[in-house]
Amino acid sequence: MFNYRLTIQYDGGRYKGWQRLGNGENTIQDRLEHVISEMVGYDVEVIGCSRTDAGVHALAQIANIKLKNPMEEEKIKQYINHYLPQDICITDVTKVEEQFHARYHAKDKTYLYKIWNKEHTNPFMRKYSMHVAEKLDISVMKTAAEHFLGSHDFTAFSNAKSKKKSMVREIYSIEIEAEEGFVTIRVRGDGFLYNMVRWIVGTLIDVGLSKMKPEDIPDIIASKQRNRTGNLAEACGLYLEKITY
Repeated sequence: MFNYRLTIQYDGGRYKGWQRLGNGENTIQDRLEHVISEMVGYDVEVIGCSRTDAGVHALAQIANIKLKNPMEEEKIKQYINHYLPQDICITDVTKVEEQFHARYHAKDKTYLYKIWNKEHTNPFMRKYSMHVAEKLDISVMKTAAEHFLGSHDFTAFSNAKSKKKSMVREIYSIEIEAEEGFVTIRVRGDGFLYNMVRWIVGTLIDVGLSKMKPEDIPDIIASKQRNRTGNLAEACGLYLEKITY
């Protein structure tokens, strides 16, 4: 088998997330597998690194596919892009060793969240950022973010349906910046639970609006109770930004 790594960008606004649902639902994985299988004449599984939620975007999702016969990388990219809808794009195709696995070999992931923090809305970013009209206190948000760093059980910050697997994840860094009306929150970690980044961002927003205090965060994490967190941040503001191997 010949293994190829794909770098993918997509606007997730009209899709029900990355992962194929098995019932004909509209997902990124479904769209890619249909086009690639048509290209080679047999069923091909697209193995994605991160199972982004419905409405979430990707600047650099990584996936791999295994083909029975070798193909030129550029021809693969051109064919797939020709038949994909315009809100999904392959930006790079690279032949890799057969053992490479997009999900299991990832070292860390970085998610970017965009907040439009002005009283008025931004018509051009309404599908790509969350609007928060009240002024956010960036300083206290940064203080609160420090409590998330390190290895913790993030049960309180996930909608994960199954609790059989470990809920422990390690967050390496959280960067919060404000510029020209936007507040950006960049979260890097070894992996993330279902909705985890959106619950963390929603909690940081509540801290920035003085609805919570930074010192509340350790108790919320320890409680493992999701009803203790802030509101779930909207999917439209979240981007899978980078995956490191």
